[in-house]
Amino acid sequence: MHLPPGSAVPARELTPVGGPPVPVPDPGHLVHLQFRRFAGCPICNLHLRSFVVRHGDIEAAGIREIVVFHSPAEELRKHIDGLPFPVVGDPSKKLYAEFGVESARRALLDPRVWGPLLWAVASGTWQTIRGREHLPSSSPAGGRLGLPGDFLIAPDGRLLAAKYGEHAYDQWTVDQLLALAAEAPAPTGRA
Repeated sequence: MHLPPGSAVPARELTPVGGPPVPVPDPGHLVHLQFRRFAGCPICNLHLRSFVVRHGDIEAAGIREIVVFHSPAEELRKHIDGLPFPVVGDPSKKLYAEFGVESARRALLDPRVWGPLLWAVASGTWQTIRGREHLPSSSPAGGRLGLPGDFLIAPDGRLLAAKYGEHAYDQWTVDQLLALAAEAPAPTGRA
């Protein structure tokens, strides 16, 4: 079941790999909770690189970035170096189910993903050769057919916006996230 904007997101703390717990919602920030696929996913890595490069812009907009994978922490550890935001493992897919983020064959069969997939594999192979990335597991926890999901959560726990991916590379860009954040009411204490 997809969550419509305006839904209440229950308060919780998520425990990232190698970091302190992070609150969702965050009383002082908007939260961009993005659901990715599996640890080392080439498509996810390509997407996350764009968020790493623009992380300063994201923080300046008052957004706390949190990324969730359906991989266990031990698989994620070798893939998170250089990521400036918390990465959370959810191998049981409890959060995925709560937010209505699904898996489907169309994740990789949709023709709109083929170009980004080829670019992601080529780029990921080059990064692996250079020692900057690691290969994903040959049989990742949770499978390879996950769909992405993006959620912008207000400090009071209201869901401001949601995107449910139709294929593996169907997610918000940094510019789309910043535009949504610009329309959101300012969190208390934010200038």
